[in-house]
Amino acid sequence: MKKAKIYIPSKTAMQSGRGKQKDWILEFETKDTSINPLMGWEASSDTLEEVILKFSSKDKAIEYAEKNNISFKVIEPKKKEFVIKSYADNFLKN
Repeated sequence: MKKAKIYIPSKTAMQSGRGKQKDWILEFETKDTSINPLMGWEASSDTLEEVILKFSSKDKAIEYAEKNNISFKVIEPKKKEFVIKSYADNFLKN
């Protein structure tokens, strides 16, 4: 049985906005990875490693996985807390 994980990717250090964090990703877990002795690259005989599916909602990703007999785990995104403060708060002593 194929195994996959469903998650929202985190933003990279090069991104300041959260615009690309809307899509849910279904990514297959690889079965066997090995190191190519000649080049030192990571190699695998599992071609599902390269398949990354994007969905507009978590429910659609789960529905797809259940329909295609894929065992999956859902990784919920962490909630971000925003502290709203003014520029002057940087100079005030607590």
